[in-house]
Amino acid sequence: MNLYKIDAGNFMADGGALFGIIPKVMWKDRYACNDANYCNLTMRCLLIEFDDRKILIDTGGGSKQSDKFYSYHHLNGDASLISSLEGINIHPDEITDVILTHLHWDHCGGCVDYHEKGNAIIVFKNANHWVGKDQWNNYTSPNMREAAVYFPENMMPVNDAGLLRLVDSDSFIIPNVEVRLFNGHTKGNMLPIIHTPKGPLAFMGDVIPVLPSIRLPWVSAYDTEPLQSIDDKCAFLQEAIEKDITLFFEHDLYNECCKLSTKENAIVAQRLFTLNEFMNS
Repeated sequence: MNLYKIDAGNFMADGGALFGIIPKVMWKDRYACNDANYCNLTMRCLLIEFDDRKILIDTGGGSKQSDKFYSYHHLNGDASLISSLEGINIHPDEITDVILTHLHWDHCGGCVDYHEKGNAIIVFKNANHWVGKDQWNNYTSPNMREAAVYFPENMMPVNDAGLLRLVDSDSFIIPNVEVRLFNGHTKGNMLPIIHTPKGPLAFMGDVIPVLPSIRLPWVSAYDTEPLQSIDDKCAFLQEAIEKDITLFFEHDLYNECCKLSTKENAIVAQRLFTLNEFMNS
């Protein structure tokens, strides 16, 4: 089994939104921000390769939305989803499965692109696209909080092509790839756990978007059910310690992976490292 980080570019998010009710005086020394209070976040996807499967987790923000929309999010960085795949000699047609943690724009925007004539093109046309059933229902009938980050053009062409696969329970949807359903950030949010020869690795998505968010009360203002988020996080982090699960961060620009431990009854990062270091350990 091979694992590769896939860099789909960066965007900026308001620090107050990223850390919710946590005062800036508490988080500003743990995650950098600029003078406008914006934190730079990466869209770090993951490719899993084994046997005849090439599995991509999340697809970044894509390039279909308006310049005005992207201006709110201050896209930056030189990488893109496709260029990062090309960097490891993977063509989009080779992808067999796309696992989408959820359908907010920065996680699924790369599933569909536009032809120069304006026609929708499914980027991974040979892949099953796995989505939580409750998340799909939320996407197609969005609540007021999330409607602004769900775009029909990101996923409806995938559905219309018959490539959508809905997940309604915790399960191994693919050999060696387990998904857990959590509802704090958004309904039907999937957290994938890859069972590798080096040990289990969890793709944290927005369950724990950046390293400082391992603290239980540090819940994003984007979460629709913050108390549920805390419960989900508490249960998962305890399991991660007990089962020695490595955390892989999707949005933390500065940290890729960590192991956890307990210190003075708190859960803390014991060791930080890259995905390459994990694979070569």
